Amino acid sequence: MKSNTNKLKKKRKRLNLMCVIFLLIFFFFFSAGRFLTLTQLPKQADAIIVLSGGQGRVEKGVELYKAGYAPYIILSNAKESTSSSGDMLQTALNLGIPQDAIYTENAAESTYQNAEFTLPIMKEHNFKSAIVVSSDFHMRRVKLLFDREYKKSDIELTFVGSSSGYNAKSWWSNRKSRETTFNEYIKMIGNTFGYNGPEAKSTLDQIKNWFR
Repeated sequence: MKSNTNKLKKKRKRLNLMCVIFLLIFFFFFSAGRFLTLTQLPKQADAIIVLSGGQGRVEKGVELYKAGYAPYIILSNAKESTSSSGDMLQTALNLGIPQDAIYTENAAESTYQNAEFTLPIMKEHNFKSAIVVSSDFHMRRVKLLFDREYKKSDIELTFVGSSSGYNAKSWWSNRKSRETTFNEYIKMIGNTFGYNGPEAKSTLDQIKNWFR
């Protein structure tokens, strides 16, 4: 009798564990996109840092500049082409940003390096706060890497996403959003375990290929 009771308890524990696991998978599946699209309300800052790598980012930075949130814009990897206007710098100038309000760096090849190479610019000009702009789906990983790199700088960061067309609520509904979600999570896992910078991209590409 006692043996049967113990077996019943074990079965209930396994069932409860399976239910918890199922609920966690269910929750992750439906919230995965919204978790990526972290964004905060913009507030007054010394500079706006705009990251390369996607359309609409420079335009969002310009929008925040013209709204008076900061007097300067820092373009990370400014030589990258982002629109029909040309590279990031030319796009910002064509949108009406004065040359003397723009600082640039042209070496970053990854999100980690966006953070790494903008920090010296912030320190050089004694900027104590910044709004960081990137695509909406990219912002969770941006915050992870910028918080890590800026940790000891005492610089206050605010993270604002630009609209990219990413479907955060139903990320599984179209191919582009599915690939974007998968790529961001693979890269975020890699970044968490110290795979940063362009040298990590080949490794992360291999990981992605395992699931294809």
